[in-house]
Amino acid sequence: MFKKSIQKTFVDVDGKQVPAKIYREWRNSVRFSIGKTGAILRMPTQLSKSQQEIQIGNFNIWVSKQFSKKNSLGDRFFGKGYENGSTLDVGNRNYIIKIENTTLKSHRANIKGNVICLRLTQNDTELNRQKSIKHLLSRVIAQDFLPGIQRRVQELNHMYFQKPIKSVNLKYNLSNWGSCSTKGNINLSTRLLFAPDDVIDYVIIHELAHLLEMNHSPHFWAIVEKAMPNYREKEIWLKKNGHQCDF
Repeated sequence: MFKKSIQKTFVDVDGKQVPAKIYREWRNSVRFSIGKTGAILRMPTQLSKSQQEIQIGNFNIWVSKQFSKKNSLGDRFFGKGYENGSTLDVGNRNYIIKIENTTLKSHRANIKGNVICLRLTQNDTELNRQKSIKHLLSRVIAQDFLPGIQRRVQELNHMYFQKPIKSVNLKYNLSNWGSCSTKGNINLSTRLLFAPDDVIDYVIIHELAHLLEMNHSPHFWAIVEKAMPNYREKEIWLKKNGHQCDF
């Protein structure tokens, strides 16, 4: 029996490092993929060392090609390259980003009007720095949008569902656009703020429908369709454009 192993490494893409994992496992084929947190190589343990090196080389080339074909991958792993004075459009709002490099132990951010001040520690890697910028922007912009989103959730709930809601929250989330707990907590991804208003309404209605049906049964979809007959158009928009909705 061959023992499965996992090797953490990086793939160089135009001088930038993409996190990668190499799985050596019992399988009959080699597989390349891009996951949410990095590139993934899966290959059979029975390959010789020279064969493994060839596959790793092919993997590195494949990853570089994926990044050259899809700009969204570069944004996801390296960030959008914000600089002092950069602007960011979210919905119908425009923000000016001010960046200050500091010797603080951690990254910090605050928002005043349409100006977002990022105070970034120099004691961090560029990859972590870009990840932090994304989450800092998400957090402060969530503060700015939350009151309006809360009002819209209450409006749609009053129009179609009339169910008690415990809380409405905006959080950065890559795995889904929204969620609803059995206690009535509605969570929406801040990435949704880049979508058109009718698409945002669809996700809100989708989560509110879970207050009546905590699954995705035909009955659940009937509830969604009653509130928004053209909801399928919104799902198509998210599938086609969702990768562009990010900080």
